[in-house]
Amino acid sequence: MEFANNFTRVTALALGIAGALACGQAHASAFQLKENSVKAQGRAMAGSASAYGDASVVANNPAMMSTFTEKTIQADVTAIDLSFEFTGGGNAAAGSALQQPLTGGDGGDAGDLTPVPASAFILPLSGDFEYLTLGMMVSAPFGLKTDYDRNWVGRYHAVESDVRIIDLTLSASVELSERFSVGVGAIIERSDVTLSNAVDFGSAICRANVALCITPDPVNAPYGPQKNDGFAQVEGDDTSFGWLVGVSWRPTDRLSLGYTHRSEIKHEVSGTATFEVPANVSPILAVAAPGQYQPSGPGGAKLTLPSVDTFSATFQATDRLALMAEASLTGWESLEEVRIEFGNPAQPDSAEDYNWGDSWFYSIGGEYKLNDRFTLRAGLGRDESPVSLPYRTPRMPDQDRNWYAVGLTWAATDNFEISGNYTRIQLVDDPQVDLVSSSGSRLVGVYDGGADLYGISMQYRF
Repeated sequence: MEFANNFTRVTALALGIAGALACGQAHASAFQLKENSVKAQGRAMAGSASAYGDASVVANNPAMMSTFTEKTIQADVTAIDLSFEFTGGGNAAAGSALQQPLTGGDGGDAGDLTPVPASAFILPLSGDFEYLTLGMMVSAPFGLKTDYDRNWVGRYHAVESDVRIIDLTLSASVELSERFSVGVGAIIERSDVTLSNAVDFGSAICRANVALCITPDPVNAPYGPQKNDGFAQVEGDDTSFGWLVGVSWRPTDRLSLGYTHRSEIKHEVSGTATFEVPANVSPILAVAAPGQYQPSGPGGAKLTLPSVDTFSATFQATDRLALMAEASLTGWESLEEVRIEFGNPAQPDSAEDYNWGDSWFYSIGGEYKLNDRFTLRAGLGRDESPVSLPYRTPRMPDQDRNWYAVGLTWAATDNFEISGNYTRIQLVDDPQVDLVSSSGSRLVGVYDGGADLYGISMQYRF
């Protein structure tokens, strides 16, 4: 009975997958995506909630929709070329008499080339409702895609992480005066999650009953660290709802100020948890943890996505030159804990605590109109990470980052334009990881990473 109790305590968190829902990429705070506007990206997102002529304000500041006088449709797509390469190692069964170096490679480049699309439609009303403008937008405010080799050195912490968050935003703005408007929006949000990692059942067995790992000797014993690897995967989805509000104030013909608040959105992701258990571990599980680690069964987790407050300004310095600035605060403190719950009553929850802080994003940028057909833009940004070293994982080797962006718009006709941009996102420092999994695997190393963003969009007014 003592062995069974010890093994259950060890394996209650041996899955180690709970933290995967708190994962991210190298292009926005934690796993936030800002890539919903190619024009704004060309200014490092400066002015995204105050600049004229960008239909992405449906989601970035619905109050700005009142500045549109024509029906407008816009489609954007950004290809995110993410790179994360790990250098380091560590030990299995760290701190115990059976400690040994972790085996496996560096995992390869965990990043990938991922497209992020967005589309928006704005409809100004007329007649008795000329003060009202409606809008609709599809965008991806959060997301992640990283994938390591299945046998890499950090496999007990992460293998695959695929998190997709898609929004449908329905907005309306009311023009209260010639210079002031307000906007509101309803958000329908869909989450789709796939997460996986290896499970070191051998180390768990050794921690519960070391005799099984030293008989007849540590080398020839049937159980031991890295000898009895299993695999765990969780897949799930959910649909939830949120809201946003915004204000737009144009105190002069040359100055536009904007503020918007996006609410927290709470998800209850539900789906399937699958486990691969080595053949020689199954008999031990049957005695020590009866009913646990079934091949497939229900599983899910609660996830609260953060609120975002954005302050934005656009100043038309001359007829040709416009200057923009922006600051946004993302409320990552909402992510206090991620707990995976299983439909199998014998399977203990898998939970991890987080100590994330709220994070700021700052940017400045500008546009210069070369002539009636071509507009150049550029911008610089600084994005703070909410994650400190003790909470940094291979799923999210997050770090403060700098944005360097350029862009161009070509007005092919009076009603149709094409925009493009390139953004380089560079990590301020190489992110370090130093963490221990629940089964005792310590991973220590450093990441070299960053992202290149290539965007193109089309806008048509009619």
